[in-house]
Amino acid sequence: MAPQHRPVAVIGSGPAGHTAAIYLARANLNPIMFEGMMANGFAPGGQLTTTTDVENFPGFPTGVMGGELMDKMRAQSEHFGTTIETETITKLDTSVRPFKIWREGSEDQEEPTDTADAVIIATGASAKRMNLPGEDVYWQNGISACAVCDGAVPIFRNKPLVVIGGGDSAAEEAIYLTKYGSHVHVLVRRDQLRASKVMADRLLKHPKVTVHFNTSPTEALGENGLLTAVATHNNVTKEAGKIDANGLFYAIGHEPATSLVKGQVELDVDGYIKTVPGSTITNVEGLYAAGDVQDKRYRQAITSAGSGCMAALDAERYLSEREA
Repeated sequence: MAPQHRPVAVIGSGPAGHTAAIYLARANLNPIMFEGMMANGFAPGGQLTTTTDVENFPGFPTGVMGGELMDKMRAQSEHFGTTIETETITKLDTSVRPFKIWREGSEDQEEPTDTADAVIIATGASAKRMNLPGEDVYWQNGISACAVCDGAVPIFRNKPLVVIGGGDSAAEEAIYLTKYGSHVHVLVRRDQLRASKVMADRLLKHPKVTVHFNTSPTEALGENGLLTAVATHNNVTKEAGKIDANGLFYAIGHEPATSLVKGQVELDVDGYIKTVPGSTITNVEGLYAAGDVQDKRYRQAITSAGSGCMAALDAERYLSEREA
């Protein structure tokens, strides 16, 4: 069976992927989207499908559930003509044109299942988790991996909060959370912060922050479905402890979903796809990267959507120039 060909394929179905698809469809480029089925551990729609209230996405005055927001984006993509396949792409050959694409289960076949003249990678990234006892119970019910996304949620306001991590991101998130929580405890497994001196000094001097060195979390505790405390372990004295907390925020890094293109496209030291500054252009002609797979700084739904728009415009320009 001959491969199915499209001018452009979008791999990934978060805000970046759907925004790209909407722009491409409205430009009559007949895009196909491979939304994935539990790709990178997420249902179609990406990370937002695991969140509850989203209060910082424009256009929803009273907020919107993450899953509902992604359902609306999906419906809009389809409305304008995007073909959406609930398939995970497991192999991509960027060395030939058109690009060769294999769906899950067909990667051992010589012939690809699909081809495309341009490809947009919007596979996202996932927050590193600690898999603590109780984590699955209280995930999104007290445990989060995004202070900016969730810090203002009512269950965290004027409550003690815990941040795990010792780098710049942890310091930034802890300081951000002081605007909402009554006090912020930062757990650092070593005897010093990895954060830059400026950020470390700011964190250590903040009156609403206590840094617990040589301390690791051991369990998420709670009642009635909500987090109420974090059990701890001192890595030096071996002493067990407990910190009352209504929020636990992971700031220990993210894993970009780049296995599909590893070895074929230039990645940075943290594994994110490198793009030309101010664009979504990669070092592979016709291949574009949008959303969290290339953004390790902002990681917000709205910035992902913006980069999806950029990727569509970059791809549209590329395809137009090829036809000229």
